[in-house]
Amino acid sequence: MNRVILTGRLTRDPEVRYSQGEKSIAIARYTLAVDRKFKKEGEQSADFISCVAMGKNGEFAEKYLKQGTKIAIEGRIQTGSYTNKDGNKVYTTDVIVEIHEFCESKSSQNQSQQNNSGPAPNSDGFISIPDGIENELPFN
Repeated sequence: MNRVILTGRLTRDPEVRYSQGEKSIAIARYTLAVDRKFKKEGEQSADFISCVAMGKNGEFAEKYLKQGTKIAIEGRIQTGSYTNKDGNKVYTTDVIVEIHEFCESKSSQNQSQQNNSGPAPNSDGFISIPDGIENELPFN
């Protein structure tokens, strides 16, 4: 059985192309950053999984997905290889997406993006520190 379920955030907007021919289909490619539950010191905290969505799933990706969107996908792993222009054999591993699902509402996604931006700096480039928290600061 070849089945995979992943939850993560898009690292960039999907790259969408349409196949040639009488009935062209959408082919969307994107990378999903999937957090690791456990990590060793000095090791990256996420895996970056290459995903391919075709047909109606590709059209969905083009219309609704963008960088930072948190989604869950279900699909299958597909491996392949090709020879690049330098004559080297390149091996690929992709998740062929069969189902997309949003993991957060649009409003919570917008709110998390605003929270990540942090407080706005003053015109001098520094953030104002509120009065009365001098004892809480880790430095003097």
